[in-house]
Amino acid sequence: MLSPIVSGTSRMASWGWDVSARVRWIERCLALGVSSFDHADIYGGYSVEALFGEALAAVPELRERIQIVTKCGIKLVSPVRPGHAIKSYDSSRAQVTASVEASLSALRTDRIDVLLIHRPDALMDPDELADAFDALLHRRHPLVTHQIEFSPLQLQALGDGTLDQCVDLCLRPMIWSALAGGRLFSGDGAQALRVRAALDALAQAHGVGAATAAYAWILCHPARPLPITGSSRIQAVAAAVAALSLRLTAEDWYRVWSASTGHEVA
Repeated sequence: MLSPIVSGTSRMASWGWDVSARVRWIERCLALGVSSFDHADIYGGYSVEALFGEALAAVPELRERIQIVTKCGIKLVSPVRPGHAIKSYDSSRAQVTASVEASLSALRTDRIDVLLIHRPDALMDPDELADAFDALLHRRHPLVTHQIEFSPLQLQALGDGTLDQCVDLCLRPMIWSALAGGRLFSGDGAQALRVRAALDALAQAHGVGAATAAYAWILCHPARPLPITGSSRIQAVAAAVAALSLRLTAEDWYRVWSASTGHEVA
């Protein structure tokens, strides 16, 4: 079971923190009720999992209090992966198995709680992939989530059936770029300006910050999304957590949708 808000680690390599600072950040996330941490083998040029693993090694009891999500399947050209000739996708049994073993070693743990295939692979053999998971887990394992981009500025998952499928299969989707990579508050395009005005109005009406209103908008969806925060600032994590207590009306939600699309519902 993942926490309702998930803390993202993709930028951890750029934070410049020592081990003790990383431990404090994990502990402060836990204090807010955020116990799930989103990783990928490629984050930080294949360095972030090891940085996080150092923190877990420093305080081993943290491992029993958290859930680790990681992803594999993207092969980056990197000095630490000399066998990768070009950037490509690889969901073969050999690649998935090797990636999982490398992640376990880097994270200094004996298990990964949720494993995701990072990108759709045009050459994926579903039977081979299922066989890889069966071998890694020694049993069949059900699908538990789908990680997708969704925000008031990125509505594709609403129209292409992705979120409908999540509802149908009872898969709670993890949401990346929930604040549109910051464009919700810094973008100067017409869509961003309209959405920002709608979110500011909601935030003022409910006495919260605009980021909290944006997270609350995502949480309204019946797929019961799990937003991923992407910041080192604990205040940004707290803003997401605050959205769990904010209940928007359907009219609130459609005001933001209409601002994003530029028109009212048909």
